Amino acid sequence: MSEQQLPAVAQKAPFAVEVTEGKTYWWCACGLSKKQPFCDGSHKGSGLSPVSWTAEKDGKAWFCGCKQTGKSPLCDGAHKGL
Repeated sequence: MSEQQLPAVAQKAPFAVEVTEGKTYWWCACGLSKKQPFCDGSHKGSGLSPVSWTAEKDGKAWFCGCKQTGKSPLCDGAHKGL
């Protein structure tokens, strides 16, 4: 078993994504995915796992890009302190 690593900062701003009510999204928590802000399996061996999130309504959601949020997978402004 590998030791958990710190996530990589994908970008120092949130990702604005149009989401669909009832659809589940898998947010990349490791920062290594090439399909940001969503998981592409790049976390394997990092000790980090993607976070599932289901949209409660249609519209725009702001997914964390810095991977430092306290309310994953959504942005809480933590990128402002980087």
